[in-house]
Amino acid sequence: MAVLVGKQAPDFKADAVVNGNEFKQISLSDYKGKKYVALFFYPLDFTFVCPTELHAFQDKLAEFESLDTQVIGVSVDSKFSHFAWLNTPKNQGGIQGVQYPVVSDLNKTITRNYDVEVEGAGIAYRGLFLIDKHGVVQHQVVNNLPLGRNVDEAIRMVKALQFFEKNGEVCPANWNEGSKGMKPNEAGLKDYFKQAVAA
Repeated sequence: MAVLVGKQAPDFKADAVVNGNEFKQISLSDYKGKKYVALFFYPLDFTFVCPTELHAFQDKLAEFESLDTQVIGVSVDSKFSHFAWLNTPKNQGGIQGVQYPVVSDLNKTITRNYDVEVEGAGIAYRGLFLIDKHGVVQHQVVNNLPLGRNVDEAIRMVKALQFFEKNGEVCPANWNEGSKGMKPNEAGLKDYFKQAVAA
């Protein structure tokens, strides 16, 4: 599986359903220079773990937006399948209420470019890519099909990236918003451990 971290995120232009009811073509490059992007792949519409994830991203959408981050979901289903699923109530296994773009990758080009295709199955693993405003992938994680993601961890990574960009300090293990960062040198490491011991 390819490591895209540190590289330009593969651009795409594809059909999507936005705001739950509107067909629109979107490009990743639409957001370059304007927003961070949390791009996630999921296997298929009308399945089981997937709707829990799509709703989890929707539940945190306001927080992503407050961090200037665009959430985008992608699967290999058609835009018509997305539309039908978006118009199916949550209590019937649907994703009604999801507002962020859900992209159709029917020809699997995006899935292959991000190297998250399940070989022989024609669907995507649960890949998540955090892309900065320069279009560079800063974080990626790929789960196997049975393993749902932690959306709070995705938010933590956005905050960690923005903390680094703002302060020039790196984020040590288990860093959370409000925690101390570390100067990226030997003195910074010693100071960090000294303060940790004092606490």
